[in-house]
Order: sequence, then structure tokens, then C-alpha cells
Amino acid sequence: MEIIPENIENYISKYASGETNVLAELERYTHANVLLPNMLSGKAQGIFLQLFSAAVQPKYILEIGTFTGYSAICLAKGLQNGGQLFTIDVNEELESVAKKFWNKAGLDDKITIIIGDAQIEIPKLDYQFDIIFIDADKKNYSLYYDLVIDKIKPNGFILADNVLWKGKIINEQKDKDTEALHLFNEKIAQDNRVENVILSIRDGINIIRKKTTNEN
Repeated sequence: MEIIPENIENYISKYASGETNVLAELERYTHANVLLPNMLSGKAQGIFLQLFSAAVQPKYILEIGTFTGYSAICLAKGLQNGGQLFTIDVNEELESVAKKFWNKAGLDDKITIIIGDAQIEIPKLDYQFDIIFIDADKKNYSLYYDLVIDKIKPNGFILADNVLWKGKIINEQKDKDTEALHLFNEKIAQDNRVENVILSIRDGINIIRKKTTNEN
């Protein structure tokens, strides 16, 4: 089941701002050469991430799940001068692809890739982040949230991708990934440290804002 009909998705993509040449090339490369190319964010979601980052103007961004580097480019475009995006992925085979396109986008000095298990690497990062983007293995979303909640600034945002999981999230019978995502969404809704909304962009994004101290 698709969340939004294909013709509406096409309309949304048509009337969104255009991709840069580098992003369009990266999307073509990913679909032609990489397994599971649908893991790539794509134009409409990419523009959303770019606009969101530009509005926040973050100093530090953390991305959990790199793939071929498309979303990192979109998010990094909104960084402040001197800002940095850290992206963690367990798959070292795609590192060279991501770095190649980050270089083409002129962002290689703003993006640092960390190859390793996010459960191990996140605690090593001594930063307070303005934006954290979670787009990795679904079964560990709740764990990643627990690891990053104290590393996000008050008024900072956590964006969790794929939280509607092609509409399967509302099925009574859920597979393991769908159940993990459902439990994650429930966890966020019950956490009084944050406020959130789920948007049906592409496969669903849970937008989570960490409240300030006087809001708690």
C-alpha cells in the first residue's frame, strides 16, 4: 500500500523546486548501480530536508544512516558558516560514492562520515546538535532516540524517516520492522520532553522538537 497515489507524488515532485545537477546525477547513479535504490531520499523529500535545514540554520547535524549521501547533501546546505554534519553508517562499501558526490557538491569539508555501528559511535560524539536525522535500521529507532535525546539542543529537532512504512503502520498484523516503528511512534507521543507531528512526506517523517526547560 502506498501512502500517496503515484500521480499525486509525481505532481508534488513536478512542482517542487528543482534538484541540483549533482543531486540529479547522484539519484541516477544510485538507481543504476546500488541495491535497494528506493532507500534514497529523492527530490521532494530532499527539498523538504534542505528547506528545513535552511530554516533552522544548524551549527551541528547528526545523520544516522548515510546510504549514497543524498540526504546529507540536502541537510548540509543549511549549515551555518563553520557548521558540520556527521553521518554514521555501517556500510563502508558506499563511502567512496558518497564522498565523490559531496565533493562535487562542494560540501566535502562540511560532512564527516563515520563508518561503524551507530550504537557505539553516537556516545563518542561530544556535540549538542540542532538537527538529528534518523534513517537507519528500523528495529533500532527507539534505541537511537534514547542515545540522542540528550545530545539534541533544546528547541532542536529530531527527524525520523519511514515512520509510516508504506502505510503498513496501521495494519493490525505487523512484521518486525513495522512493529518497531509503531512502538517508536508511540514512544515519542508519550514523551513529555518533546512535541511532534508526523507528516506524510514520501514514507512518513516524524518531526520531533525537544522542549525547552521552562516548557517541561
